Amino acid sequence: MRKTILFFIITLLGVVSVESSAKAKVTARKKVEAPKAWVTTWSTAPQLVEPNNMPPAPGLTNNTLRQIVRVSIGGDVIRLRFSNVFSASPVALKSVSVALQAEGSAINAATQKMLTFNKSNEVTMAANADAMSDPIDFKLAPGSKLAITINFAETSASVTGHPGSRTTSFILPGNQMASVDFAGATKTDHWYVINAIDVQTSTKAAAIAIIGNSITDGRGSGTNKQNRWADVFSDRLLNNPQTNQFSVLNLGIGGNCVVRGGLGPTALKRFDRDILAQNGVRWLIVFEGINDIGGIRSKEIAPQTAKELIDAYTQMIDKAHAKGIKVYGATIMPFAKSFYDADYRQTARDTVNAWIRTSGHFDAVIDFDKTMENPNAAKTILPDMHDNDFLHPNQAGHKKMGESIDLNLFK
Repeated sequence: MRKTILFFIITLLGVVSVESSAKAKVTARKKVEAPKAWVTTWSTAPQLVEPNNMPPAPGLTNNTLRQIVRVSIGGDVIRLRFSNVFSASPVALKSVSVALQAEGSAINAATQKMLTFNKSNEVTMAANADAMSDPIDFKLAPGSKLAITINFAETSASVTGHPGSRTTSFILPGNQMASVDFAGATKTDHWYVINAIDVQTSTKAAAIAIIGNSITDGRGSGTNKQNRWADVFSDRLLNNPQTNQFSVLNLGIGGNCVVRGGLGPTALKRFDRDILAQNGVRWLIVFEGINDIGGIRSKEIAPQTAKELIDAYTQMIDKAHAKGIKVYGATIMPFAKSFYDADYRQTARDTVNAWIRTSGHFDAVIDFDKTMENPNAAKTILPDMHDNDFLHPNQAGHKKMGESIDLNLFK
C-alpha cells in the first residue's frame, strides 16, 4: 500500500514538473515572441546639395566615405535608408558597412557588419529614388555613435545629402572598407546619401519628429559635440525611465522656409517624406517660420505672410492628426537686433506666436520665445545665449532650449 501511494506521489510530481516545464517554455516563447515594431532612431532631412557643399576631392565616385551619426534609442536589429531623391542620375553603392565609432574616423572593428540590399552586397539607387537595407542583427545601445562606411561606384553630378551635419565625415580614395582608421582622409562637415536608421524594438517605443530650420539643424552648436537643442532634449529623454524609449528625429534644414523660398524643399513640400514617412512617430514638434518672416519685404505683405504660416501650420496639424500624431507648436524666438529685424516683421511674428499659443489647434505649446527672450530688452534674445547674431542660439542657448522642454508632454 505504501509503495502504491509513493508511486502515485512520484508520478503526480512528475506530471506537475512536466506541466510546469511546459508552462515555462510557453512563457519563455511568449517573451521571445513579444510584439516588435520598427521605430526610426535617427534621421536627417535630404536636400539637393549646393555647389559649395559638394564632396571635396577626391569626390565620391570609386572612393570610400565614412560618416558618423548619433542615434537616440537602441535595439538589436537595425536597417538603414539611403537617399538619391534629389539626384539627376543613378548612384551605385558597391558595399556598405556599419560599426560603432571608436574615436574620430576610427571604428570598433569587432562591431563592423556589412549591409545587404535584397540579399545583395551592392545596390544602385535610381535618380529620384532611395534604398532600404535588409535588417541585420546589431547591438545598438541608446545614444551610440554609429559609423556608416560606403564604397561608391558611379555617382551623380547632382548629390543628395544634408549639408548641416555639424559632424565630420571622411573620404579616402579607392576601396577602403577594411580600414579601421581613415588616417589621412579628406574631411568634410557634411552628410551624403544617408537618410535614416530604424531599430526593431518594443511597441511601447516611439519617435518624436521635429520639423525646423537652422536653429533645429544646429546652427551655433559645436561640430562633433552632438549638442544641438534636439540632442540635449534626446539625452534628457534617454536618461528618464518614463521616456527612455522615445527617439528624437531632427528634420531641420538650415535656411528652410515653411511656405516658399529658402534652402531645400519647403516644410510643406517635404512634410510627407520627412515626417509622415518616418516609422513610429507619435509626436511632432513644429518649430519653423522665422525665415518666412525674415523674407517679408514690406509692411503690406506682413499680414499675408502671417496668414500663410498659420494656414500651413493648420495643414500640417491636420495631416499629422489623421495619422494619430500629436502636434506641439514651438513659438518663434526673438530676433530684434538681428539682420531680420524690422517693425513689420516683428508684428508678423507676434501674430503667429499669438496663434500658436492661443488658437487651440496645437496639442501643446513649447514656448521657446519665452525661454530665450531677454527680460530687459523686449523681442531680443538673451545676451549670452546667441551666436553673435541675435538670431541663432550659441551652445549655451541650445542647452537652455533643450532643457526647457517639459518631458511630461511625452509620457
